[in-house]
Amino acid sequence: MEKDVLAAATRLCDAFAQGRIDDYFACFAPGASFIFHSMPGRIDSLADYRAHWAGWERDLGLEVLGCDSFDRTVALHGDTAVFTHSVTVRVRTRTAGDETRHERETIVFARGADGRWLAVHEHLSKDPSVT
Repeated sequence: MEKDVLAAATRLCDAFAQGRIDDYFACFAPGASFIFHSMPGRIDSLADYRAHWAGWERDLGLEVLGCDSFDRTVALHGDTAVFTHSVTVRVRTRTAGDETRHERETIVFARGADGRWLAVHEHLSKDPSVT
């Protein structure tokens, strides 16, 4: 099962890194929640996250240039798994230009009745070890 969770995490990370945003969003359950260090509150659904993303694209010109995932771990808990990793994300916006962000992330996956692992929660924080 660990390899299945890693495969699901790889699909999610690769889609994000390649800017395939619809494929990225397809890796999440509709009721997924999100906590990002750059936002003051929690996002309580995939639909809300998609709306935020559309706003970032429209208002900031957000574009994902790449993402490297490393130091990956999976902890299995029955039909739930906790995936953690560190990421180096490269983005571009009209206001800030090209940026590189060093972050760490926890993604909770749940296995559905169809056997697919979908992300149900994502928590992203700055990596304090990188300044």
